[in-house]
Amino acid sequence: MKIEAVVFDMDGVLFDTERLYMDGWCQVAKKRGIRGMEEVAVECIGLNSHDTRQLVLERFGQDFAYVEFRNAVSAWLKTRIKIYGLPIKPGVHKILTYLQQKEIPMGLASSTSYHSVLDHLKVAGIVDYFKVIVAGDMIEHAKPQPDIYFLTCRKMGVDPANVIAIEDSPNGIKSAHDAGAKVIMVPDLITPDEELRKMTFGICSDLGDVVRFLEQYN
Repeated sequence: MKIEAVVFDMDGVLFDTERLYMDGWCQVAKKRGIRGMEEVAVECIGLNSHDTRQLVLERFGQDFAYVEFRNAVSAWLKTRIKIYGLPIKPGVHKILTYLQQKEIPMGLASSTSYHSVLDHLKVAGIVDYFKVIVAGDMIEHAKPQPDIYFLTCRKMGVDPANVIAIEDSPNGIKSAHDAGAKVIMVPDLITPDEELRKMTFGICSDLGDVVRFLEQYN
């Protein structure tokens, strides 16, 4: 296989933020006496802000104070990150350095807003590794639709069939798979079932393991 580029998801792949978001949603919901938020939060993994809002309103009613709720979660997250720092996933620097040395271009396709993506990458000191960054607020149809991967590959000038996509969630995996990319899953909060396994090119325990996987093709 010719690898023209590697495209990363961000939350749950580069940063251990999916778990942090889940904690934030659940803590704020608990304070407000809202039940069932944990299950809904899991369904929202990989969705952009628009689709997340739609899903929450479907589950809790159109009169749910979504903006107030999300603002409270954002405040909780900012405080946690300020105190404890941005949690980086194991193997991040190893794989970025490896791909840079192999001169394999890197892209990022995240459902998070562009401002937040850029902020996280700058805080972690890794923004310069990425040739192209496409965020959830830059597309109309978010993951699990393939649009974000089509756009990322188009901006990078590569054929999706020759792209490795690194994802952790069902929404992200389906998005990359339907765009024609070869998906490596690095499980975070969700364990791969048989359906997800069929859509993956490989399943790795962490990003260091992804490097070992990719060495077969370089």
